[in-house]
Parts: sequence; C-alpha cells; structure tokens
Amino acid sequence: MATLDSLSLFTGLGLSEHKARETLKNTALSAQLREAAIQAQQTLGSTIDKGTGTLLYGLASRLRDTRRLSFLVSYIASKKIHTESQLSAALEYVRSHPLDPIDLVDFEQECGVGVMVTPEQIEEAVEATINRHRPQLLVERYHFNMGLLMGEARAVLKWADGKMIKHEVDMQVGTLMQCWGFSQVAKARLQETDRRTAKDVMENGEAAGQTLSLMEQLRGEALKFHKPGENYKTPGYVTTPHTMDLLKQHMEITGGQVRTRFPPEPNGILHIGHAKAINFNFGYAKANNGICFLRFDDTNPEKEEAKFFTAIYDMVTWLGYTPYKVTYASDYFDQLYAWAVELIRRGQAYVCHQRGEELKGHNPLPSPWRDRPVEESLLLFEAMRKGKFSEGEATLRMKLVMEDGKMDPVAYRVKYTPHHRTGDSWCIYPTYDYTHCLCDSIEHVTHSLCTKEFQARRSSYFWLCNALDVYCPVQWEYGRLNLHYAVVSKRKILQLVAAGAVRDWDDPRLFTLTALRRRGFPPEAINNFCARVGVTVAQTTMEPHLLEACVRDILNDTAPRAMAVLESLQVLITNFPAAKSLDIQVPNFPADETKGFHQVPFAPIVFIERTDFKEEPEPGFKRLAWGQPVGLRHTGYVIELQHVVKGSSGCVESLEVTCRRADAGEKPKAFIHWVSQPLTCEIRLYERLFQHKNPEDPVEVPGGFLSDLNPASLQVVEAALVDRSVALAQPFDKFQFERLGYFSVDPDSHQGQLVFNRTVTLKEDPGKV
Repeated sequence: MATLDSLSLFTGLGLSEHKARETLKNTALSAQLREAAIQAQQTLGSTIDKGTGTLLYGLASRLRDTRRLSFLVSYIASKKIHTESQLSAALEYVRSHPLDPIDLVDFEQECGVGVMVTPEQIEEAVEATINRHRPQLLVERYHFNMGLLMGEARAVLKWADGKMIKHEVDMQVGTLMQCWGFSQVAKARLQETDRRTAKDVMENGEAAGQTLSLMEQLRGEALKFHKPGENYKTPGYVTTPHTMDLLKQHMEITGGQVRTRFPPEPNGILHIGHAKAINFNFGYAKANNGICFLRFDDTNPEKEEAKFFTAIYDMVTWLGYTPYKVTYASDYFDQLYAWAVELIRRGQAYVCHQRGEELKGHNPLPSPWRDRPVEESLLLFEAMRKGKFSEGEATLRMKLVMEDGKMDPVAYRVKYTPHHRTGDSWCIYPTYDYTHCLCDSIEHVTHSLCTKEFQARRSSYFWLCNALDVYCPVQWEYGRLNLHYAVVSKRKILQLVAAGAVRDWDDPRLFTLTALRRRGFPPEAINNFCARVGVTVAQTTMEPHLLEACVRDILNDTAPRAMAVLESLQVLITNFPAAKSLDIQVPNFPADETKGFHQVPFAPIVFIERTDFKEEPEPGFKRLAWGQPVGLRHTGYVIELQHVVKGSSGCVESLEVTCRRADAGEKPKAFIHWVSQPLTCEIRLYERLFQHKNPEDPVEVPGGFLSDLNPASLQVVEAALVDRSVALAQPFDKFQFERLGYFSVDPDSHQGQLVFNRTVTLKEDPGKV
C-alpha cells in the first residue's frame, strides 16, 4: 500500500508512471522525493502543479546535504524559486555554504529570489539579440545556430524561464523569416550554399556542408575533446601503470587518426534521434580526416532480424555517409570470451546464480556467490559455454559498482537462440556493458560518442579496459534528439502497427528514417536539421515544423513544379482559341528558367480545384465567381464564368466559361492551377499522428499514447488528377504541385497508377499549435 501511495504521489508531481516506478527502485531518492512532496503539499494546501513537481524532483535527485531539504522545499512551494536556473543556483549555494546559519539575504540575492522577468523584458532582450545577428541570420536562415541566440538572451536575463526565451526566439525568428524580403545577394548566396551542399552529399558520399555547420555549432564541446593519443588528459579518465605503453601502441596502429563508430542494435529501424548520432559520429570523424565504423551490436539474437541490418545500413548511406568498415560485435565473440576467462582469473568476475528479478532495481542484495573461488567460477563459466545451465540459471558478473549504484553488472548470460551469423556456435552471449568498450578497444576507437543515458556506464567502460590491461578509449556523452508529437520507441511502434494505427515501420506518419524517406524528406534536409540542433549535453526536444522548414529549404530548389488537382471541377471553355489542344511550355522552376521546361496539354476541357470556384463568394474571395474572372497559370489566358451546370441534387457538376488573352484586358485578381487530359492518381495527405505534444506523458494524455491518435492523420484522395509531365516518375521522385505542397512518389506506385505522398505543405500551417 505504501508503494501505491508513493506511486500516486510521484505521478501527481508530473512524473510518468514509468519514471515514478523507476524512482521507487532507488530507496534514497524516493524517500527524499516523498518527504519533499509531502512538505510541499502541506505548504500549498492543494495539489502540486507540474512545474513545481519538476523542481521538487530536481531538488530530490540533486541535493546531497539532506539537512537543507526542508529549507529549499519551502522556497519552491512558495514560488520564490520557480525556475530551473534558480534551483541550480540554490543547490550550488547550499553546497558551497555548508555551515549554519544560512545568510538569507545573501542566499536570495544569489538565487534571484524576488526577481521577476516580464514577457516584455524577454521580448526586448530577444529582439536585441536577433538584431545583432540579423545579417548572418538572414543569409543562413534555418542553418543559423539558434542556440547562440538562446545563450545570449539568457546571459542578459539570468533568471528568466528558459522555455519562455526559447518560445520568444522561435516566434521572432519565424516572423523574420516569413516577412523579410531577401536581397538578391542573400538569395544568391543561399542558393549557392544549398547547391554546393547537395552536390557534396551526392557526389562525395558525405554531408560536407552540414558537417561544417555542425562542427561550427560544436566548437564549445569539441574543444574539450582530447587529441588522439592524449586520452589521459580527459577529466575522469582512469590511468594505470600500463596506460602510456598502451597509448603508444595505439598511436603506432592508428597513426594518430581520429576514429569513431556508430553502434546500433539491429532490433529495429533507426529514427530521427539516430540521425543526430549518425551525423555526429560520421561527421566528427570526417571533419578531422578520420574514419567511422558502422558496428552492429548483435549480442541479443532473440530480437535481431536480417531486415534491420539492411535497413540500418541503407539509412546511413542514404544520409550521405560511407562507413570505413562494417563490423559486428559477433566478429569478436572468440576474443570477448577469452577476455572473460582472463577477467575471472584476475579475480574480477564470478559466476552468479541470482535470478533476473533479483538483480533488478537500484538496491539489489549482494550476490552470495561474489567471493566464490576463481577455479570454481572458471569451471562454471566453461559449463555455461557448453550448455549445462538453463536460461537464467547462471550469469557471469563483473566486480564493480557503477555511478547509478548498480552493483556487479552482468557480462554474459545464457540464451539458447541461434545467432544470425554464428548459428548454434554459442549459447552464451555478452551484454552491452561488457561488449561495447572492448569492441571500441579492438577497433582502436579514439572518441566513443554516446547519448547522455550512457554516462552511468562510463565507470564500467574505463574499469573493464583497465582490468584487462587493454587500450582504453574515451567515452563522451551528448544529449538525445527527440521530437514533439512523436513516439520512437521500438516497442510502441510495434503497438501502433498491431493496433492498425500505422501500416509498418515506414508509415510516413512516423519519425523513423525509413518513414521520412518514404514521405519524401530529402536526406540533406535531415542533416541540416541535425546541424541546426547542434550537439548539446542536455536532451533536446524539437518542434516538427523546424524539421519541415529544413525540408522546404531543400525541396524549393530541387523539386520541379507540376500541377495537380485534388478535388476536381470540370470546366468547358466554349470559345477555345484553337481547333485542337495546345502544348504549353511550363518552367520546371519558375524562378529559374535555366533549369528547363516540361510540356503539358491545354484543351477545351480543363479541371480546376472545386474550392477555386464559388457561386456566392464571401468577402475577400479572389478566385472564379460570377463577374470575377481568373487566370490559368502558364497559359496566358483568363477565363470568365458563363454558365453553371448542376445535377438533380443541386450540386455543381461543371462550369462553362469563355477565355481571352491575359494581355487583352484587365489583369485578374488571381491565377489558379489546372490540368487538362490528366492522369488519375492517388494522393495521400498526412497530418500529425498524435494530437498532443507529449503523447507518452500520462499527465497530458491520461489514456496512453494509443488514445491520442489523430483521426485525420491520413486522408486518401483516390481519384486526384495530375498533369502528364509526371507520367514517367519513379518511387521517391519529388515534385512541387503548384499551390498544394511538396509531394513524393510512393513505392506503392505501379504502371498506370501513381501514388503520391504529401511531404510538407508549401508553408507552415498557421492553424497548427
């Protein structure tokens, strides 16, 4: 009952149920958080809002001097401390002032207590920052490092809410981009940059333009990185009497070359977060004339499938990178086993019979087999190798305690599942904690770049290499990249597929890389987006429209124009100016006719969008109506309504119009797109799959992410019309359908029936929240 009460208490603070349960496994943290929450409730006399709950969790997880808990909770509950920056300052203050009593005046001054930052001050500070960088911002647009704007604004307003600053930066930059008329010089420079970037990606197999941009944003972090062979200069790096000799051998093997690796598990499809890891690992190596391995972490045969290996390799190369070498953890199974035997001989590992459920959580009991004799563990480990134990009956564990308090992580476990590469040769398989650092050592990786959640494994990384006296690389951590309105968990995507909410891993509503490719996102746009995000230590959750903006930047210059009609209305031109259809030359890119033309027929019967006609138009309607002619794009003709043909139900079935040369009278208020003698095709229109920003947050979506599905996420137009210029299009070819958006040919297309996915609209939908 106490556990259930604490679970309810913690979820009431805004923690997800999963995070609340994980917190309960940590006895010290859960006790401190429970005490903080109860005191805050007593002070407030009401429920705790999510913002306050987040600060209380931050306090409980970071406070070391428990004497100060009550003192700091009182400031949080009373809203005197209400931002993350104030909490950080408060924690630093009590750490550096351990003696009683605390000088309240000094404390409050150092923590910004009572300082109120108004929205007007934030607006002014952001505007001043943007004005300082306006010339560069207007040239680079979304390639510009927005983190720089955030940092400068926060330096001026130390106690402002970071989320409010970010919102103001996004809003002001978005307004600037939409409203500013780019100079011809700026346009030319931007077009040349985009052309050069696309050329580099396609011809050189590397994201050169994006990597440079990424590295420019990375400078603050990259300057901390050690040079090859100088691993020992890294803070926290553990040296032994053998370190310098091992580094010398390492330098002889690598010649001082930077070496990185991208090490995915082949048990699912890569997603947008992996794109950042790919860009960082491959990009950092490329920028420093180094190499990057693609290494499959294939140590769990139960969940690995051949299709995932293929798809991962395809996505890496699709993003423009060529691995120096494709390797597998299974390449090294013999060496890893030999090292495990050596680890036992050195007294640093033992065979354990505790079951999996006994090892879970933050405070498991020490193994009663921890001190068993070395010879006994050697015999038992050999027995594990020969299949004499059932699954879960025995494991090999390493003798160390990790940063998060986890004791003696498992190195090997028994699994009677054939491996896709080694077959039935093995019935024991190494874990990530054991395998990863040793594979890095074998491949002489210089910089093992990991996301932040692996920071808790850094100690085991250094410990294991040093315990075996092998070359020890350096692990560096950076923040994950996530998106709002998305789920990327493999388990949850499988739930979406099983529920019929999406078709498969590559459904264009998902944010897997295969889904983004199918939807029509260019790889250069994804790389540009990763460059814009930069390499931050903190986890980054971005808005999807920022990714879509990068997509438009690329497609605007690379997707040829065509005309399509989604909901057609037939129009008969009664005085068509020729005895037969005319051939109209349409520029592939109206802003740059040097990129060529395509030909479309113009006949007496054309089809327009039904929404481009109204019998009784509302004020401001500029398209076809009684007494209101419109131009037909690219034809040089204007049509004027003469007769409306209706069916028995009263619905408009067709129109009859007359036409005149556009230069033979007053210029019409609007020009509309059209098709004549068109192809029939299927067009799929996509919106966000989820209705809320954080579909996995039980506070925001109490019913779970499957209850948050957007019923309008897919609209299929089965009989859309498109001009004949696209007749020979192949899967993944991209077009801008004039006035409608950017579209890509779906692999479902077959001869005589094209299927198009809408990639993005022409501009961000202002109706989206």
